[in-house]
Amino acid sequence: EAPPKPVPHTIESLRPSDVTTVDAEDEEVLKDTQMDDFASYFNCETPPKVLITTNKKSSLGTRKFVDELVNVIPNSEYAKRGKVDMKCLVKQSIDNGFTDIIVVNEDMKKPNSIIVSHLPEGPTATFRLTSVTLKKQLTRHGSAPSHRPEVILNNFSTRLGHSVGRMMGSLFHYDPQFRGRNCVTFHNQRDFIFFRRHRYVFKNNVRVGLQELGPRFTLKLRRLQRGTFDTTTGEYEWYYNHKQMDVNRRTFFL
Repeated sequence: EAPPKPVPHTIESLRPSDVTTVDAEDEEVLKDTQMDDFASYFNCETPPKVLITTNKKSSLGTRKFVDELVNVIPNSEYAKRGKVDMKCLVKQSIDNGFTDIIVVNEDMKKPNSIIVSHLPEGPTATFRLTSVTLKKQLTRHGSAPSHRPEVILNNFSTRLGHSVGRMMGSLFHYDPQFRGRNCVTFHNQRDFIFFRRHRYVFKNNVRVGLQELGPRFTLKLRRLQRGTFDTTTGEYEWYYNHKQMDVNRRTFFL
């Protein structure tokens, strides 16, 4: 018999053991998830209602990206930011019954970061946004159906990653419409979160065909803050410090 194939030496396979790595089915983890900020969503008690906005003076390219986000996330709506500061925006959103806020910021007229704040009590995550590709820029892209998508959260293996994955999942309705055969994927690889949206069709009992619907983009967590957005008195659960965290390329946090 042929010998088993050796495990290839990649950055992922050489990843050192981490005490924060958890199993999603672990009893302690399950107890924590029953009491966290997203418990009411995952218990199918509170349907999401998401407000999406931009920085105060957004460009056309950023607004096009926001339009596609509104199309991707069910029960979401766009609101023009105007001159409203972030704290007032949070208060107004809570009063209007929103469960989450997404703020897309830009630099040099290109979207470069996303703030996701879970209401009414947080947490709030800030991500660096890169590799944005709109639907029309994809070759042979499909037309997105109006059905609520399924959500795939892949490779979030630490305590921090588990929290970030639950935050991403809670933006989408907990009752997907399988008739639409479309899904969104948040795939974590080396602490980069790759977002994709596909439609699938079963060709036979073995093969499945995929068609990308767009958009696609990549997120990298910069900080996770307790509570809603507060840059002065906010308490950070995790903060990216490249001088301390980029010493070993094989160390990952999600």
